[in-house]
Amino acid sequence: MQNHIKIEYLFRFRNGETREIALLLDESTLALDCEIKCTPPFWSELPFHQCSVCPLDPGLHPHCPIALQLAEIVGIFRDYDSYDEVTVEVSDGQRRYLKETSLQNGLGPLMGIIMASSGCPVMDPLRPLVRFHLPFSSMEETEFRIVSMYLVAQYFRVKNGKEPDWSLYGLQEIYNKIGDVNKFFAERLRSASAKDANVNAIIILDCFAKGVPFAVRTTLRDYEKFFELYLT
Repeated sequence: MQNHIKIEYLFRFRNGETREIALLLDESTLALDCEIKCTPPFWSELPFHQCSVCPLDPGLHPHCPIALQLAEIVGIFRDYDSYDEVTVEVSDGQRRYLKETSLQNGLGPLMGIIMASSGCPVMDPLRPLVRFHLPFSSMEETEFRIVSMYLVAQYFRVKNGKEPDWSLYGLQEIYNKIGDVNKFFAERLRSASAKDANVNAIIILDCFAKGVPFAVRTTLRDYEKFFELYLT
């Protein structure tokens, strides 16, 4: 029997309305294992604002994998404003997170999980982060988790006889491509939404993505003092 990791997002609006989203992830691959319930919308077709770095062939992949997995959620929140006030509760089976915030800030981490686990080849390198999902993380927490993930990947590369990248150059390249995905996907969502909650959630994710290459070049130096014990 296939084992799953379940992550649930519950949005409570000030007017008493609630929206609940449950995600199932394959425990071994961390791929999203959710049935596509809605008819794929026009904006999910791969050639529609296809990312310039997308390696997929429309003849073999008629739909963008991210768009397919996000279509239902985008439909749910298409008529909401970014700054609608919500209480967001996230449960992952180990613990619960609760935050009063704007809808765009609540949707951001939910969309981030789906994008990383959707099967998009550009986003696939982020899939290990899904296993240790941390909703509502700060920029510093996000940067540290991403760099830590990449360095663990280099440990496994060495263990498997491959050349490691201790310079983190490859991480910067990954995030340059992710920035491209965010830009083009925001254009898809502008065509799919009456209001701006969905689009602005992607824009917030992109702000975090743009911070990673900068952190590699500059901010990581600020963390060196925390590791003095390892340097003496």
